[in-house]
Amino acid sequence: MKSLSPLLIAGMLLASPALAQTEAASQEEAATLDLNHIGFAVTKLDDTASFFVDTLGWKPAGGRPEYPAKFVTNGKMFVTLWQVTDPAKAVSFDRKNNVGLHHMAITVRDLPTLHDLHRKFVAHEDVVVEFAPEFLGDGPTTHMMIREPSGLRLEFIVPASRIKPKD
Repeated sequence: MKSLSPLLIAGMLLASPALAQTEAASQEEAATLDLNHIGFAVTKLDDTASFFVDTLGWKPAGGRPEYPAKFVTNGKMFVTLWQVTDPAKAVSFDRKNNVGLHHMAITVRDLPTLHDLHRKFVAHEDVVVEFAPEFLGDGPTTHMMIREPSGLRLEFIVPASRIKPKD
């Protein structure tokens, strides 16, 4: 068996503190923590708020009538909805040409719930289903994409960790 050279041993000893510092730094908390809330400018404030509350089961959480704005929550996520000044002149978002939010992804409890939501969305006259539930890549993570009444793109996703074999 060959022995380690003194130079190699010295290099390993000198590198160890640097590696330990890098590992410790990666375990430190970032300066920012969580998404506090997301605010959307919408063309149909009442319809969009109703979509979150009546279709998704979220709860109203206040607002600013003078703006006007409505706030909704599911207990974990908080969304603020802000009415644009003139919906007729509002420029619809184009995900391939405009800078801005491409879509918001919302985790769904399980596959049966995702399929129930899909049925609700298909039946909702002001919701456009971009694609029905399908695998994300090779799966088993499953998702679908819709546009709610104001045109916001929302993805509903069941991560692989939430999929049970019988789903």
